[in-house]
Amino acid sequence: MTLKITITSTKGGVGKTTLTANLGGLLADAGNRVLLVDADIQPTLSSYYPLEFQAPDGLHRLVTGGLFDGTISGTVIPNLDIVVSDDPEGSLENWVLHTPDGRVRMKQALKNLSGYDVVLIDTQGAVGPLQDVGVLAADLLVSPIPPEILSAREFARGTLAMLDRLEPMKYLGAPVGHLYGLIYRMDHTVDARRVADGLRKATFAESHGTISILDTVIPATVAYREAATGQVPVHRWEKQRRGPTPCARETMVALVQELLPHVDLPADLVGEI
Repeated sequence: MTLKITITSTKGGVGKTTLTANLGGLLADAGNRVLLVDADIQPTLSSYYPLEFQAPDGLHRLVTGGLFDGTISGTVIPNLDIVVSDDPEGSLENWVLHTPDGRVRMKQALKNLSGYDVVLIDTQGAVGPLQDVGVLAADLLVSPIPPEILSAREFARGTLAMLDRLEPMKYLGAPVGHLYGLIYRMDHTVDARRVADGLRKATFAESHGTISILDTVIPATVAYREAATGQVPVHRWEKQRRGPTPCARETMVALVQELLPHVDLPADLVGEI
């Protein structure tokens, strides 16, 4: 069965696209067939990795038609395909808003998708109908949270409000998946540690168990930015590093092992850490 994961946040600029691309790259290198879906009107994920071939259509046809036919492009990363964002005018938002089953079209289409182990959906950093499409299509959600007070407050306020607002969709066969918060771009300041500790203590209780904060932390290092510039997965870019901060490969492997414990990572990938 294909596992559907949506990377989401009600705040922009928190690292959703970078996380989606790097998680997809590692899973693909581990031998999984992975499909990325760029469900953001700003098509950053669509150009993260070079394309080996481009399909005639993309996100617009997938959402409006509820079909994957003719929407899947191939990247140069083996085992990694993508549905590119092709809605620069933002017309999908209006279409979803005024179509009774618009918010669940992608979920329905995914039921008929075969040949992939994991689907990773990148969403826009703003509350709206198109974000709802990605959230409702997922089995589980991941939300990157920079450990600074404004991002933490937005996570606590905006994310809980989103889950509450979409909760009734379960009666239409689209329950919202469990959400995992991921501390992202963690630096070595006392303030960052204080915010991260506060999130871990407060979030689970306040969300009544619908949100968990992962133990894995993504550090604030230049490797993630450099890998994006080089258009390669970060675990390939930084295999080792000196000092107390774990290298990108170690971090991404730890994330997969915690988030997806059922996924077998090959010994050569784990063993190189």
